[in-house]
Amino acid sequence: MANHARTLVQHNKLDHIVEVIQGTIETTELPEKVDIIISEWMGYFLLRESMLDSVLLARDKFLKPDGALYPSHARMYLAPMRTSSAASRVNDFQNSMYGWSEFLREMKGYYQVDLDCLSEAFRTEQKEYYLNTSAWGNVHPTQLLGPGVAFKKYDLLNVTLEQLKADLAADVDLPMVDGGPIDAFCGWFDVDFQGSPEHPADEAVRLTTGPDPTGSTHWGQQVFMMNPSIDCAPGDTLSCNVKITRQQVNHRLLEMAMSVKVEGKSIYAQESSGPRQLNWHID
Repeated sequence: MANHARTLVQHNKLDHIVEVIQGTIETTELPEKVDIIISEWMGYFLLRESMLDSVLLARDKFLKPDGALYPSHARMYLAPMRTSSAASRVNDFQNSMYGWSEFLREMKGYYQVDLDCLSEAFRTEQKEYYLNTSAWGNVHPTQLLGPGVAFKKYDLLNVTLEQLKADLAADVDLPMVDGGPIDAFCGWFDVDFQGSPEHPADEAVRLTTGPDPTGSTHWGQQVFMMNPSIDCAPGDTLSCNVKITRQQVNHRLLEMAMSVKVEGKSIYAQESSGPRQLNWHID
């Protein structure tokens, strides 16, 4: 990328103005502080890949006290949704287990090798993949059963690296406009380009990755599917506690845990017992 950037600079005869410095944020040194840092660091569901860590490090090392970050602010959203993909994932899991049983039978019949001792490990692996891992989605707004609610906001000029690395914990109430069942939760983010208080943008711009009838952005949405689904009625509220952590085996990937309780006056809310506990990998 740096080589291509230098080629572009030279081709446009700007090499007396623009200097391309190649290196990682952690090892690079600049001769002076900068006015603006521009970075496309956002991953799926905003935080996957953890690229914001390096941006905050660059901010602390290089940005002037009155400098600006672009983007300057970010928000994460959740909304309940309907989708046939949840049932399809269950079918995929069942088909995978059927294929495994056929494989066991053939290996024992043809080669007299018994692989059944691996069945439990295989089942656990397949269950985690098909039933406990979120999926990239191109969600249409008509699939949403209620509005998206922001459960986490970041002021990128002021958030610290320590705060970013800490577990994300938030309580959020999701209002139901349409009735259930709820097959999944839809997650997305948006970012604002506002500049800094000292140097605001001439015109603030917002980039959203929410469900759109014209199609998704590169980031799409993250779909957190459930089985079984959650029954609810219009006017109910989903009282949720969300916790997002970094995976221990790979800090660039995430885990999300949710407790969900239906509240309201409907029969579903009245019959709801304790909160339902849900967990997903964001790989």
